[in-house]
Amino acid sequence: MKIHESAENYLETIFMLQNRKPSVRSIDIVNELGFSKPSVSVAMKNLRNNGYITMDPDGYITLTPSGREIAEKMYERHTFLSTWLTDLGVAPDVAAKDACRIEHVISAESFSAIKRFASRISS
Repeated sequence: MKIHESAENYLETIFMLQNRKPSVRSIDIVNELGFSKPSVSVAMKNLRNNGYITMDPDGYITLTPSGREIAEKMYERHTFLSTWLTDLGVAPDVAAKDACRIEHVISAESFSAIKRFASRISS
């Protein structure tokens, strides 16, 4: 199943928040992304309905195994591409913005090739 870029961004954000805090609620995502509460609420409902997150009765969000897999993949791509672009001389803020867009459209094959190439150059 094809997942939309916005869903990938939400999952990555939940993953990053879970690495910083013991628990995550929708309001944390609102504060992190600057989106409206209703927008985040709709997104969380869609992620829940698609099996990417669970939400307990108190509103605490947990990534399911499939949601975590997507989130970790996006996070790896984002951090690698941001660092790589910065190492190439791109300003850090530009590198982060570009990485955020590239991470969603690059194929697994191309991403792996870039990682292999970068590791050969840095060796």
